[in-house]
Amino acid sequence: MAMWIQAQQLQGDALHQMQALYGQHFPIEVRHYLAQWIESQLWDSVELDNPAEEAKAKHLLDSLMAELQRKAQHQVGEDGFLLKIKLGHYATQLKGTYDRCPLELVRCIKHILHSEQRLVQEATNASCGSAGQALDSLSQRHQQINQAFEELRLATQESENELRKLQHSQEYFIIQYQENHRIQAQINSLATLPLAERTPRETTLQSKRATVEAWLTREASTLQKYRLDLSEQHQKTVNLLRKQQTLILDEELIQWKRRQQLAGNGGPAEGGLDVLQSWCEKLADMIWQNRQQIRRCEHLTQQLPLPGPMEELLSKLNSEITDIISALVTSTFIIEKQPPQVLKTQTKFAATVRLLVGGKLNVHMNPPQVKAVIVSEQQAKALLKNESTRNDSSGEILNNNCVMEYHQATGTLSAHFRNMSLKRIKRSDRRGAESVTEEKFTVLFESQFSVGGNELVFHVKTLSLPVVVIVHGSQDNNATATVLWDNAFAEPGRVPFMVPDKVLWPQLCEALDMKYKAEMHSGRGLAEDNLVFLAQKAFPSNNNNNSNPEDHSSVTISWSQFNRESLPGRNFTFWQWFDGVVELMKKHLKPHWNDGAIMGFVNKQQAQDMLLSKPNGTFLLRFSDSEIGGITIAWVAENPNKTGERLVWNLLPYTTKDFSIRSLADRISDLNHLLFLYPDRPKDEVFAKYYTPPLSKAVDGYVKPQIKQVVPEFTTPNPEPVYMEQAASPTISNTTTFNIFPPMSDPMLDADGDFDLDDTMDVARHVEELLRRPMVNQWSSPQS
Repeated sequence: MAMWIQAQQLQGDALHQMQALYGQHFPIEVRHYLAQWIESQLWDSVELDNPAEEAKAKHLLDSLMAELQRKAQHQVGEDGFLLKIKLGHYATQLKGTYDRCPLELVRCIKHILHSEQRLVQEATNASCGSAGQALDSLSQRHQQINQAFEELRLATQESENELRKLQHSQEYFIIQYQENHRIQAQINSLATLPLAERTPRETTLQSKRATVEAWLTREASTLQKYRLDLSEQHQKTVNLLRKQQTLILDEELIQWKRRQQLAGNGGPAEGGLDVLQSWCEKLADMIWQNRQQIRRCEHLTQQLPLPGPMEELLSKLNSEITDIISALVTSTFIIEKQPPQVLKTQTKFAATVRLLVGGKLNVHMNPPQVKAVIVSEQQAKALLKNESTRNDSSGEILNNNCVMEYHQATGTLSAHFRNMSLKRIKRSDRRGAESVTEEKFTVLFESQFSVGGNELVFHVKTLSLPVVVIVHGSQDNNATATVLWDNAFAEPGRVPFMVPDKVLWPQLCEALDMKYKAEMHSGRGLAEDNLVFLAQKAFPSNNNNNSNPEDHSSVTISWSQFNRESLPGRNFTFWQWFDGVVELMKKHLKPHWNDGAIMGFVNKQQAQDMLLSKPNGTFLLRFSDSEIGGITIAWVAENPNKTGERLVWNLLPYTTKDFSIRSLADRISDLNHLLFLYPDRPKDEVFAKYYTPPLSKAVDGYVKPQIKQVVPEFTTPNPEPVYMEQAASPTISNTTTFNIFPPMSDPMLDADGDFDLDDTMDVARHVEELLRRPMVNQWSSPQS
């Protein structure tokens, strides 16, 4: 309810804007009486482009109806009686409007709440400014734009007033001109009269005609001056319009598109599109008003031709302002929701395009159709050069036509492609070492419509962000690298889809940190020491010289170093290793990273140096250097083979397969020799909240089996009947053995109860399969 209380304090234009949000589609009375309930609902949790969310939207609609009915029933007294009828009427009205399309109700209310929040924020910023507090740069830009709009409004209104004066003066001029013709006709008619009678009357009429002609001569000069002054004023307004449009389209809209691109790498959501639309609509309104004024001036000039340059001036003005509105319309046809940038064939995907000025120009009165086609990088270049590529595409998209719909509640005109699918792709010849996952495509959206009663016809088109097409999930990793590099380092206004081959290491660090934080859903990104570790991995040759290994600020990294050349002694690239870490963390270890329990970016030697200075039983978690998506536990303990010697042990790295069987927290709980998480945190204090609760008692005579992990050299007696044992993996050894106790009769086990399998086999999966067998065969007594 706090937002509604603040919204009611708005004044002036902000108050009018707030009131304009409401109408028959959603009465302001409903907002007022259900303010607390409305603001407490999770409207943003509903995905408007997902038809599966309709049930959730229907539940919100039904809850709104119930809340309105409840509010109505609690009204008492004479005033309460009228309000009760009103609220009941609103409930029926909203039910009839949104019952078949509940997602539109959610769209409407989300738009209202976001708009109120924006208006309140702008009012708060303005009040802070008046109190002498400095506005941030964003608010200053917005204030500059709003001030320019006010200047344009006044200039347009002044032109309108001057145009009316000109029109009235010209109308009076024409009347006097006709009067002059009438006097001349009277003089001509006197020719038949006798001279005595004709002379005095002719003298009077001649005098009157001379007076009128003198006035007409003076007034013609005045009209010409009015016209020139007005055209000069229109030229100033056109220049202001062009300047304002440049600010909105070439700065604000470009910045929004850049934020949208960075959001593809995990940057903050672009936001602000409703504000941009409001500016573009104001701009369209101002341009259209001035264009109509210029056309009226042309009509007046044609109605009363006078000597001078007016026709040429007005023709130039008309051409200029038509160019301005054309640029506005074509530039505001944008992609609100981008298609996925890694696009797998035969897989459903969605996208949304929006015309920011569609509602203001009444384009929805004859809803246009939008078509989507996929084109190559070369075809995209040709499009931007206005070279004809009609009917050219690089593949076939199913369900690629969609009609634009006008949403009255939000005032948006958009086309929602919900069920597109890339059926096939036609690849071009690749250059040099370029792989298929480095080839970029784009989805071209195009449409055609008219405004002003077919007065102006526009063919609009817009290109999506670069898309990498894959046919198998194994290509996703490398395709994501191409997308991340492009999103991070693309320059505005580039030739499609040029990116630098080399960038400074700190620039790449910023992109990696953004990606990592987004995947972890956390403010804890990559710390300075993490980035140093990554630099040492990316530039192994630099670690051998005498320079400070932490000083990589001026070092450049190439695309080849990033994801084309394998790391020394490995069969994977820098990006493949980093992405493996991200995938592992995202799927299984996100909470532990956010708790600060995983150090991760530490090499084996660093881990050894750190742990040897700590008591026995101290351990840390670090990412494997040798395996993609692997994490290992390193701990310090006595050497069981040599009294008094301490060693740092490293367990064979876990991967996502291991954690799908037993979680990290449970595995750490199983290992009794692990006591303190580096530097000195008791392990239960860190991990206990993630332990799996103890198994329940036997049901119907059956006992549930349990998998546990141990390291034989560090095992203490354990009374539990069934567990899995895993051998230790010290720094000097990488062998692993697995045993199942107690012995059981099973063809997969030898006489000692050991698996007779090759060391490289994924034993954990076989154990899991074993446990899935019918209980009667594996664990039951003969009597069961």
